[in-house]
Amino acid sequence: MGHGYPGRGSGAIGLRLYAAEPICGLNRGTWGFMRARRDQRFGRTAVWNGFIVKAAFRFSALVAAAVTLAAASPAYAVTDIMWWHAMSGELGRQLEKLATDFNATQSEYRIVPSYKGNYTETVTAAIFAFRSRGQPAIVQVNEIATATMMAAKGATYPVFELMRDEAETFSPKAYLPAVTGYYTDIAGNMLSFPFNASTPILYYNKDLFRAAGLDPEVAPKTWPEVGEAAKRLRAAGAACGFTTAWPSWVNIENFSAFHNLPIATKANGLGGLDAVLTFNNPLVVRNIAQLADWQTTKVFDYSGRATSAEPRFQRGECGIFIGSSATRADIRANSKFEIGYGMLPYSPDVEGAPQNTIIGGATLWVLRDRPREEYKGVAKFFAFLSKPEVQAAWHQNTGYLPITRAAYDLTRAQGFYDRNPGAAISIEQITLKMPTENSKGLRLGSFVLIRDVIDDELEQAFSGKKSAQAALDSAVERGNRLLRQFERANPDR
Repeated sequence: MGHGYPGRGSGAIGLRLYAAEPICGLNRGTWGFMRARRDQRFGRTAVWNGFIVKAAFRFSALVAAAVTLAAASPAYAVTDIMWWHAMSGELGRQLEKLATDFNATQSEYRIVPSYKGNYTETVTAAIFAFRSRGQPAIVQVNEIATATMMAAKGATYPVFELMRDEAETFSPKAYLPAVTGYYTDIAGNMLSFPFNASTPILYYNKDLFRAAGLDPEVAPKTWPEVGEAAKRLRAAGAACGFTTAWPSWVNIENFSAFHNLPIATKANGLGGLDAVLTFNNPLVVRNIAQLADWQTTKVFDYSGRATSAEPRFQRGECGIFIGSSATRADIRANSKFEIGYGMLPYSPDVEGAPQNTIIGGATLWVLRDRPREEYKGVAKFFAFLSKPEVQAAWHQNTGYLPITRAAYDLTRAQGFYDRNPGAAISIEQITLKMPTENSKGLRLGSFVLIRDVIDDELEQAFSGKKSAQAALDSAVERGNRLLRQFERANPDR
């Protein structure tokens, strides 16, 4: 999934932080249970899911004079727009190129990207910046923190309002439904701007397939086919048949969406904060029980949380790997064997399956209390990012999904998918069918914490310490407690 999913770790100022790969996120330390110290120097407040971020209300004469001077500056002055993000390395360079390219198209505005660490660190920095009114106009936030951002009263400027207010062309219908599902309200209004998105796909080692007598040109499509192929791989000497990254994201969230099963009531939380987790249903229990059974013979071999499974596939230990579509370039660069690609497996006895998968990644939120002129520039920047040629280049250079159908069509017309086998699978998978309430996405408060709970319980099942039913029942019970805490912290949402 690229950047976006939570790992483990610790950070300064008493915050528990998470590593930044697919969906790094906000946690008990940073959001739901932290209370900012009150400061009488500040007046108007913005509430962030249970703790208060003070927005500056009074300024010194010096600051007021500086603001007045800025407003009186010549019309040709460039307006700087801060963009705080969580992308490092090559992804960070591609992000900075977007800003550079936009800046070169006009002379009124300058997007200034600033790397702030992983997603937790980036959003935490933005929250605390509100206290001195030093927050950026744009901040990159992981998609499962959408409910938390929506609960940040008075702090965010919905993208659909921004684009309308600044009279920039903006149609949510141009964006892929499986991408925008996370970021729209119940009326279909887009709250934030989709940026980097990915979905889980299947990778397999063609060399190991040949050694096991399997057809290297045919990816297993169903869970029974995956199991049979993995058994053949083990019999041929592979250390493990198959493994997966991001246990909850792959085996609960996307498994449910691909089979049109709800993760929670209220359209997976999109319909309200009073949603209740329901993923301990017979089909999910059956799948986890099957994985636990295969674990005993390493037909399936649990490799840990986050991306810890990926190197095992790259080293040739596991013949099949299910992980983020955005790791495709990394896998190709680090694997010394021929790679095959396939869609996420499905259970053939489930009526209507496969449905469509859901995404991971991040989105761009606009924060309030910045000068009006900055918002004009932000709207123009988002219009620039929406151009098919810009989106197509971002998709091709990073491995993330294109967020518009036009960018996908352009990429295909340019022959990119013909030159890069497997690159189109992710987009085909999320657009396989029109999303339903069960496969549109999820919006559940404190979901980073809930995902940790799910991973905890899956580990109990895979180690044989609990039955699949008991583990999932416990995950639902513990997760629902977190949902109710989030709901109580946001009574008027």
